[in-house]
Amino acid sequence: MDSFFDFFDNQYIWNVVVSIFCGALIGFEREYRNKSAGFRTIVLICFGSAVFTVVSRMIGGNGNDDRIAANIVTGIGFIGAGVIFKGKLSVKGLTTSAVIWSTAGVGMIAGIGETKLALFFTIFMVIILSLFQQIEQLLSRYYLIRTVHVRFATCDFDQISNFEQEATKFNVKFSRKTIEKLDGGLAIIYDLSGKMENINKFNERLIYIPEVKEFYYN
Repeated sequence: MDSFFDFFDNQYIWNVVVSIFCGALIGFEREYRNKSAGFRTIVLICFGSAVFTVVSRMIGGNGNDDRIAANIVTGIGFIGAGVIFKGKLSVKGLTTSAVIWSTAGVGMIAGIGETKLALFFTIFMVIILSLFQQIEQLLSRYYLIRTVHVRFATCDFDQISNFEQEATKFNVKFSRKTIEKLDGGLAIIYDLSGKMENINKFNERLIYIPEVKEFYYN
């Protein structure tokens, strides 16, 4: 029985437990926002980083206890790259990838026994992910940039002029990025910028423009 309790006196055990707790806090925020790297994934990343850091300290010796830990950064990069998706003109998943990378760092800090520091950084990550998103949403009300794909029914350039005039009426600035001929019509990608309210009103107007066959945003 004494050996059982001695097992839980091992500092490495508590280091890993703290990493699970830190990962759970970050993972809850990601799961709440329905991100691709959710609760279990984030917890396992933090847990795995802590475990490998502990193993590195246990078998390192001779001042080389950073051998395995150093490779965690490289290994976690492959996981982070797997959640990044590159579209034609946009890249998605960068924030999730950064969360994975940062969570691994928190796990490594917990793994070396700096539990208070790991908890401190975890709280900072949750604040950045939750509070800063609110700030982004607030700023987008006053200035928003969105990429829209527009398909016109024919190759008549007058309809492009009409589209751009409509944007100007709603105080929406536009910039053409590409123009292509597709299925007998024109396909153009625009960058639209302006207040969120104006862009939303412009969207509603686009629905009733017959020349616009379809439009969608990245």
